[in-house]
Amino acid sequence: MIERAAAALSGVLIARTYPLRFGHVMSCANGGLRAGGIILPLGGGARIAGPAGSWVPALVSGFDANSVHLLPLDGAAALTVGAQVVADDSVNHIAVGGNVLGRVIDANGVPLDGLGPIGVLKTQPARTVGNPMDKARIKTAMSTGVRAVDALFTLGVGQRMAIVAGSGVGKSTLLAQIMRGVAADVVVVALVGERAREIADFDESHVSPAARAYTVVVAAAADAPAVLRLRAVERATAIAEYFRDAGLSVLLIVDSLTRLAHAQRQIGLAMGEAPTVKGYPPSALALIPALIERAGGDRRTGGSITALYTILADGDDMDDPVVDTARSITDGHIVLSRTLAEAGVFPAIDIARSLSRTMTDVVTLEHNAAAQRVRGDWALAAENRDLVLMGAYRAGADPMLDRALANRPAIIEFLKQGTDQVCPQHETLEMLHNLGAA
Repeated sequence: MIERAAAALSGVLIARTYPLRFGHVMSCANGGLRAGGIILPLGGGARIAGPAGSWVPALVSGFDANSVHLLPLDGAAALTVGAQVVADDSVNHIAVGGNVLGRVIDANGVPLDGLGPIGVLKTQPARTVGNPMDKARIKTAMSTGVRAVDALFTLGVGQRMAIVAGSGVGKSTLLAQIMRGVAADVVVVALVGERAREIADFDESHVSPAARAYTVVVAAAADAPAVLRLRAVERATAIAEYFRDAGLSVLLIVDSLTRLAHAQRQIGLAMGEAPTVKGYPPSALALIPALIERAGGDRRTGGSITALYTILADGDDMDDPVVDTARSITDGHIVLSRTLAEAGVFPAIDIARSLSRTMTDVVTLEHNAAAQRVRGDWALAAENRDLVLMGAYRAGADPMLDRALANRPAIIEFLKQGTDQVCPQHETLEMLHNLGAA
């Protein structure tokens, strides 16, 4: 009998060799739960007993002397007071792997595209802290197919770039243009706080059939709980890290960083954090550099994450705390102009206020000199625009200003590009040199 029992138990896999910790839900307030009878670390994971024997995953957002604060990852679950809570560190891990390519998933990794289960994946921590000495230098240019970007604000492989604009100025359209023309092994897109209609439209209209095979979209709509909006970006970043660690070139797009900060502001204020500038608690602004620093190149594997973060400038305020924080930590920023957009110039890139900090490391001296001449002409014409309109300037008084004014219409035509048009790098450089020599 003992031998038969031993033989039967020999095939049993014991996943845990430590006791489980249990507690219970005490109260619910401000979108979170308080649980007593259990001790959990900040940022840890738990599961809460839900209806019909289900278990709802939750993250630990804080604690006090008598309870821990939990944020459920399923806002629609019917949880009740007294529900059992059990510690589960696996909640704070994210499933990654090649099977996610070509799929649209939500913040919890559940497919949204109706194409069935994703399949077997491996897991890794949702939040990682890298060694800054493992970051690779940015030495290679990345072509996007967008003339203005490739010519005047050239991206480097592994660069982190912010795209700053007010509402309705063309951020999503510019992202779609870059996705069509970029040369990357994998594209990971996080759509955070978007209208549900725009999520479906983005996947159907902006992801080409050819690119779908190497693209994964992680979406959290505007009506998703704040913790799921945060989780969507964490999932997208973790997926990008997985492919970078495999030695691939990854383009990570986060749309938008502002709605991510709004989600953290909602959580922070609910937890009792003191609001600071424009109502943002310290945790909302601290989240931005922690997220952006996870992108970049990896000198160990040779892989890279080139990241684009869109930022919604509320009321076109370029001194907004989120704009200022992101601008200080990224490797450059592209500012979109409402004035140009209203004049029908798309992409509406404001040449004077945009910058790529790594451009000089990835382009030739001739390319950089031509770009500087074009930016100089644009800035000089803009600076003296009022004088010209008032008739206070007489042609011939300043040859440099005459050149800038004469060159402005050509620069505007250079900026204009159809949403479906991909401009090859050699053609862009030829046009730039002709423009700079005009």
